[in-house]
Amino acid sequence: MAPTLRANGGSNGMTRIFVSALLATSALALGGCVAGLAVSGAGMVAQGVAGKPKNNEQSQPAAATECSTRASQYGRVHIIDVEQHSSSRIIVWGTVDDGKQRRSFECHYTTKITGFTLRAIAANH
Repeated sequence: MAPTLRANGGSNGMTRIFVSALLATSALALGGCVAGLAVSGAGMVAQGVAGKPKNNEQSQPAAATECSTRASQYGRVHIIDVEQHSSSRIIVWGTVDDGKQRRSFECHYTTKITGFTLRAIAANH
């Protein structure tokens, strides 16, 4: 139904309700954008204060050595791969064998070991 103009130049009540609802919805939508921008900006400031993570690529040999030492308590160590996963994180993969079973390990390293996971390897049939 199209709005009709009155003799005094006003519009009917339906149009007023529609315009009010439209303005309220727009304000909520823009408010969400503003909040999102504020959160994004705050995150960027926090990241700037913390600084860029230090590249530890030169630490790959140390990571392999320290992770091998950690894994050696479970048996003979074989390093499979050393990967620079991000500018500040190295992941070392390998296996350990104690003569009874062979297991795989994953070792996370920054400037020291930050995570070590040991998993059983299923026997081949």
